[in-house]
Amino acid sequence: MVNTIMMKRLSVLGSTGSIGTQTLDVARRLDLRIEALAAYGNIKLLEDQIREFHPAVAAVFDEEKARQLRIAVADTSTRIVAGMDGLCEAAAVPQADMTVNAVVGCIGLLPTLVAIDAKKDLALANKETLVAGGALVMEAAKNNGVKILPVDSEHSAIFQCLQGCPEKKMLARIILTASGGTFFGKTREKLASVTPRQALNHPNWNMGAKITIDSSTMMNKGLEILEASWLFDMPVSKIDVVIHRESIVHSLIEYVDHAVIGQFGVPDMRIPIQYAITWPQRVPSPVKQLSLTDYGTLTFASPDEETFQCLAACKEAGRRGGLAPAAANGANEAAVQLFLEEKISFLDIGELVWQAMMRQPDVKTIASVDDILAADRQAREYVFCEVGKKR
Repeated sequence: MVNTIMMKRLSVLGSTGSIGTQTLDVARRLDLRIEALAAYGNIKLLEDQIREFHPAVAAVFDEEKARQLRIAVADTSTRIVAGMDGLCEAAAVPQADMTVNAVVGCIGLLPTLVAIDAKKDLALANKETLVAGGALVMEAAKNNGVKILPVDSEHSAIFQCLQGCPEKKMLARIILTASGGTFFGKTREKLASVTPRQALNHPNWNMGAKITIDSSTMMNKGLEILEASWLFDMPVSKIDVVIHRESIVHSLIEYVDHAVIGQFGVPDMRIPIQYAITWPQRVPSPVKQLSLTDYGTLTFASPDEETFQCLAACKEAGRRGGLAPAAANGANEAAVQLFLEEKISFLDIGELVWQAMMRQPDVKTIASVDDILAADRQAREYVFCEVGKKR
């Protein structure tokens, strides 16, 4: 293993979630130094991580739980910080040279910008960062000479395929693959009565609740379209989605001569996580070797945007631009919360996202983070207000 990888020091935001724990598994095997950790409120697991990795700083978004953790780890040298200020401090801790942002939701936007301003390279799994604030984030990264390396399996696949693309003008199209989630092939009538428990039963991936629900509504793929547009400087019109149930082809690119290149691998997030951390190098991993003959057949199908309205809403948000994507994302976060609490139906999610996004004023230029946060807040308030009217 080369010295540049062994010397890499990480700050891991969202360390107790699915991506965060797998990031720490990668770091453990590569013997990487963890300088900061951050979690929302799972202080039991965070305490275990502190005792294993000995970070300089650990942040807990929930301030009461931060107080409890501070007492629990008083015998360690780790300093406990809290709230958004604490999350931002962990994102920009001086000792780290890369920040892994694996928090879920628009909460990850400010820490992303803070990390970039501190000139930390970014391994990005928080897609909402680019969905809501892509213009500001990409401009900040350019101005600070910061690399943004994608962690999502689909965007990592595109990034890997593009390593062989010498000029942007050769790229004709991006093709994102989607598992189709739990309810692929179901009609709107059959989806009307599904429960959160059913929606959380993903066929291929082990993810957190919010991301799994987003997969089942196809919102996750809509967000990935918007994220890919910023990451790879491609208009939404040149980003397609294809349903691929086996999750072996992680995404593809098409060149102007219609040659198509894809990245294949078993569905294990440790591959894209490790590549984001070790790029441009590759090192061995414990991930199972892919055997295409074990699968035998790989299938592909078109998405049903009429049934899965979230996908259509995100495409429209991308076409509208401005603050429409931030509104779509904020409305979705609120609607998913209400669905998990069994206060709205599965189909209500897509309808609320569409309505909140379409209500957003047509503003093409985003002046500041405050504009994004205001659009996000307004969309959430609209969702809660609409649901309140029906109860």
